[in-house]
Amino acid sequence: MAIGFIGVGTNLGNRLLNLKRTGELITASSKIKILDQSAIYETVPIGGPPQGHFLNAVWKIESSLSAPELLKELQSIEVKLGRVRTIKNAPRTIDLDILDYDGMILESPELTLPHPRMNEREFVLRPLRNIGNKKV
Repeated sequence: MAIGFIGVGTNLGNRLLNLKRTGELITASSKIKILDQSAIYETVPIGGPPQGHFLNAVWKIESSLSAPELLKELQSIEVKLGRVRTIKNAPRTIDLDILDYDGMILESPELTLPHPRMNEREFVLRPLRNIGNKKV
């Protein structure tokens, strides 16, 4: 089983409901388990056309899927929740990014691990710190 971190963001529709439904779809998979969740942060969009603020979080997961299989599963969940890919950085109902997957280093046309812009994004770093600073 691999441990990973998924960046979660939404800025269209009922953002809290989008996050809840995403969690339910991930939990419904027998091959992905959410181990921990950061707090939810409201953030301003970076790049793209004018659009509303995001709700962002990071989820720590455990999975038996390979990284490419996990990517396909996450993209399938995005489609189920109405994500339509148009222009780069467009508004979206849900955005799921694999930030890290078991410390793997991978570079392919479909997936780069760890996420190449993770360290430039406060909307990723702040939730990651939140998970790391939780008391058990």
